[in-house]
Amino acid sequence: MIQQPFSSQLLEKAVSEFSKFPGIGRKTALRLVLWMLRQEETEVEQFAETIHRMKQEIKYCHICHNISDTDTCPICGDPRRDAQTICVVENIQDVMAIENTMQYKGLYHVLGGVISPMDGMGPSDIEIDSLVSRVAEGNVKEVILALSPTMEGDTTNFYIYRKLAPYGDVKISIIARGVSVGNELEYTDEITLGRSILNRTLFEGK
Repeated sequence: MIQQPFSSQLLEKAVSEFSKFPGIGRKTALRLVLWMLRQEETEVEQFAETIHRMKQEIKYCHICHNISDTDTCPICGDPRRDAQTICVVENIQDVMAIENTMQYKGLYHVLGGVISPMDGMGPSDIEIDSLVSRVAEGNVKEVILALSPTMEGDTTNFYIYRKLAPYGDVKISIIARGVSVGNELEYTDEITLGRSILNRTLFEGK
């Protein structure tokens, strides 16, 4: 179906920009743009300024690579967290999902992806070396592999297991498979995810 052009080129441009968001089609983008047109100019300016500041000022924690307003995120900087336990996750959304369970009190390590040759993602494209460096410092007692139970997640688990093998005194565990195979971690309900963290088992790298 051929899309009819809007009566305003500015409207057309705005809809095109909003439709670049994941899960946002042109109809939804149009509703959002028309809604913004109805708002006070000061509110729209505040919205634009917030997005601009987020892009310009947001940082990534130099320890775990979680998003932060400072060089060290609030989780890594919290002395009440268990610094001897690191939970390895694929992305920032997974940190939020696990935090929402209120069942985990250790630190995190955000890989920024998983090994996926089909997508051009290799070990050097994600934060595995920095994880090994953290373990090599000698303060870590357990590494929890909390990646989504997909083929790519399992491949990444095994690779990390092999990289950490020289540090034999570090326990490597994996979340219990209460999370259905093939599901993304961030979409798992909090109760299931929380139980999966608590009922984690040793990783069998075979």
